Amino acid sequence: MGAAHWIYLSGIILIIAVMIARKNVVIPAVAATFLTAWVFTGDFATGLESIFNASLTAASELFGIFLIIALVTALLGFGVLIIGMITGLDGSGFSGLPLTGSLAGTLGPASGVDPALLAAIGQMGSIWSGGGVLVAWSSLIAVAGFTRVPVLELVRRSFLPVIAGLAVSTMIGLIIY
Repeated sequence: MGAAHWIYLSGIILIIAVMIARKNVVIPAVAATFLTAWVFTGDFATGLESIFNASLTAASELFGIFLIIALVTALLGFGVLIIGMITGLDGSGFSGLPLTGSLAGTLGPASGVDPALLAAIGQMGSIWSGGGVLVAWSSLIAVAGFTRVPVLELVRRSFLPVIAGLAVSTMIGLIIY
């Protein structure tokens, strides 16, 4: 075994030791990559170049994983929103809160999404769809009566803005938090 092999092996052992100590492994990994390439090629510039090549390779390999995590997070957020909207269709808007809150408390920590955010998304879906915005029920009937507009016409006209508002607020919430 040559000197580059011994440096590589030492770097792996150092990285494992740092991981066992639950510390940040970035600096030991970069140092081991640099030293291994420098000793292997005998050129300092090639050692620096190996750090950038390793970073680009790692980024290209991890991009797919990041994309899958983002898609699963979005699916989770919109899934809780849709469940909240379905449970709110009974007209009260508040009957779905225990279900969406339980889902948020269960799925949030497992997926790395804040449970309070998921509960708020489910609550918005439940209350906006069933609390008199999308269902011709309760407060929507009163508003239609005061404005002398047919109830079903009011439901039809408010459908797209409400759905767009729920979708945009869900996306912004998932991005910000």
